[in-house]
Parts: sequence; C-alpha cells; structure tokens
Amino acid sequence: MVARKKNDDALVLALACGATVEAAARQCDLSERTVYTRLKDADFQLRVKQVRSDMVRRSAGLLSAASGEAVRTLLALMKESAPPAVRLGAAKAVLEVGLKIRELADLEAELRDLEEKVKALGPPDGGGRRW
Repeated sequence: MVARKKNDDALVLALACGATVEAAARQCDLSERTVYTRLKDADFQLRVKQVRSDMVRRSAGLLSAASGEAVRTLLALMKESAPPAVRLGAAKAVLEVGLKIRELADLEAELRDLEEKVKALGPPDGGGRRW
C-alpha cells in the first residue's frame, strides 16, 4: 500500500503539472492503463485538481510579489535615456498590464457584490427555491 501511495503522489503531481497520460506513466514507472484507471477515480481526480489549483495560487503569489519590481523596471525603461524602441515596448507593456489589472479588479468587485447579494437572499426555503 505504501508503494501505491508513493506512486499516487508522484502521479498526481505529474498530472497536475500538465504531463500527458503517457508521460506521467513513464515518469512514475506505471503502465498507461494504470494511469487511465486512476483517472476514473473521482477522489483521485479531485486530488489532481486541488494540487493544480494550489500550484496556480502559489504562482500567482510569486508573481504578485515580483510585480512591484517589474513595474519599476518598466517605468525606468520608459525614460528618455532608453532607445525609442525600448521606451515604446515598455509603454505598451505598462498600458496592457494596467488594463488587465483594472479589468481583473473590476471583475473581482463585481463577484464580491454578487456573492453578497446571494448571501442576502438566504438559504432556499423549503421546496420552493428562491434562487
């Protein structure tokens, strides 16, 4: 049972990182059939999704931590001492990222507003659903 747990952990990680069934099987020294069998298990699928989600959250955190320095770098590249092509590229990047961040912030605010409205509705009452 310990070997299966070890193989499952490695398999979950390989699949969460985007490996194909074939590559994950090779990497974990399993048959492709075994991998396909594991993927039919709902609990196993949930573990893969949870690990992938955790990886995305960690990556987002690292990117957020580095974003301040990246903005300072882009702003420095926009100064007149940089070649025009570099200044143009930096300016475009600042505008594109700025717009995406603003859109994301707006969506997050809208989502929070919707969540509050759903909470205000309360739980469904009896057999008649209110939402």
